Amino acid sequence: MKEKLQKLEKKLSAQPINFESFFSKKAMEIKASEVRELLKLVETSDVISLAGGLPAPETFPVETIKKIAVEILEKHADKALQYGTTKGFTPLRLALARWMEKRYGIPISKVEIMTVAGSQQALDLIGRVFIDPGDIIVVEAPTYLAAIQAFKYYDPQFISIPMDDDGMRVDILEEKLEELRRQGKRVKIVYTVSTFQNPMGVTMSVERRKRLIELASEYDFLIVEDGPYSELRYSGKPVPPIKHFDHEGRVIYLGTFSKILAPGFRVGWVAAHPHLIRKMEIAKQSIDLCTNTFGQTIAWKYVEEGHLDEHIPKIIEFYKPRRDAMLEALEEYMPDGIRWTKPEGGMFVWVTLPEGIDTKLMLEKAVSKGVAYVPGEAFFVHRDVKNTMRLNFTYVPEDKIREGVKRLAETVEEELKKL
Repeated sequence: MKEKLQKLEKKLSAQPINFESFFSKKAMEIKASEVRELLKLVETSDVISLAGGLPAPETFPVETIKKIAVEILEKHADKALQYGTTKGFTPLRLALARWMEKRYGIPISKVEIMTVAGSQQALDLIGRVFIDPGDIIVVEAPTYLAAIQAFKYYDPQFISIPMDDDGMRVDILEEKLEELRRQGKRVKIVYTVSTFQNPMGVTMSVERRKRLIELASEYDFLIVEDGPYSELRYSGKPVPPIKHFDHEGRVIYLGTFSKILAPGFRVGWVAAHPHLIRKMEIAKQSIDLCTNTFGQTIAWKYVEEGHLDEHIPKIIEFYKPRRDAMLEALEEYMPDGIRWTKPEGGMFVWVTLPEGIDTKLMLEKAVSKGVAYVPGEAFFVHRDVKNTMRLNFTYVPEDKIREGVKRLAETVEEELKKL
């Protein structure tokens, strides 16, 4: 009994562990994704969420996946359930190369393809392989939040270039490049979500794509072209990827199955010059050895048997009414003085409110009315724009989109009265 009491006294008198002292300096700087944290708050409530960037589960080709999975387990289980090469399952890589040549006019001979755990892993690999502390990285303003997070870990210097309805203002980029040249500095990477951009939904014009390639050659930088939404076109004419115009191997193209098959597979790919791919492959070896092999084999069959080409039009048919519903609701309910983009595809609409309204502060009021969005501040490197927001139209049905926009408009009207 005495021994037990001594143990209890010792336990009670012990100092609590300072877990913070074990974290690296880098870990201490890491911040949670505001989008992910926001989704946690609304996913179990009755709030209509226009916040996330989630594909609709109704678009997942479940029956086709079932059939392919059974066939793979019966005929290819020895490969599908085994470790794979770091560069990726060769039949899938070859199928993707053929698909990109057919779809985008990118010659197979010009690129090497490596599979990754979603294009998000590719962003981290790019940081590991290409970014030294202090390197100048150009991003769009606004830009994809998770790209900021991935690159920021490697301590670059960010330069933000404004956007308009035709994408990145390449003319402003050119001015900045020349200014840096006069200072004896240069940009290492320009990052762009060129088609149906996240978060704005806009698409870079062909003229600007061509000019960006010219600038890359003239000022000696690489272009990272992130293309997760490029197949989700509901209106207008298709625009070739920037990679289509790349004759020097300066463009690193990122693709993913998350929006055109299912995000749960965590399978994406990088298409780039073999010299660049080789170094990224070596970096990946220390991270996860190989991408999900079972998911890769399913994706291979899905592409090789033509299911992908058949499925994309079905996704477009499903999402188009939702895009239209959001644009119509914004037109009907939003008060005067509010602007928004009118995307021809993708998943997002970008809304700009008058100066003086802080959408981050307004979010709590919107949620109390039963609607959620992502404050635009999170998509700017310097977090200096407070009056914008990103709305998603792919996840919830048309009636909820209309009701959500109506509730949001009511919240905006209340804020306008305070100005």
